[in-house]
Amino acid sequence: MTFDPKQLNGIALAYMGDAVYEVYVREHLLKRGLVRPAALQRAAKDFVSAKAQAALIAGMEDEHLLNDEEVAVFKHGRNAKSYTHAKNTDVVTYRVSTGFEALFGYLHLEKHDKRVAELAAWCIQYVEEGKTGHGKTAASSTK
Repeated sequence: MTFDPKQLNGIALAYMGDAVYEVYVREHLLKRGLVRPAALQRAAKDFVSAKAQAALIAGMEDEHLLNDEEVAVFKHGRNAKSYTHAKNTDVVTYRVSTGFEALFGYLHLEKHDKRVAELAAWCIQYVEEGKTGHGKTAASSTK
């Protein structure tokens, strides 16, 4: 049996992408010197919350960072039927963040590791610069 990530639904891609992106964020926070679990959780929220991920996608769109295939994967994830609902955000933001995660999942499963690393680094820098409404100033106080 051949595994084809293109055949996966957006929710499955987002499931994978959530884990992939989170590894980059966690490594970044550890390198920043955060070590206490509570501080790590608080700081990670600036990077991985639905609101942050929606802001990151908006930034990527503004900077024309994604190619046509990546935009299509994002939309596939965003438009996927989810039977869970957002706890701390509105439905639109939740769906956009699902698209964000689907993009990371797809790229990872397609073995585009260099592109995953490039996008993750861009996202981390974008958050650290405060462009999502969060960033180093807020997160660094959680050490």
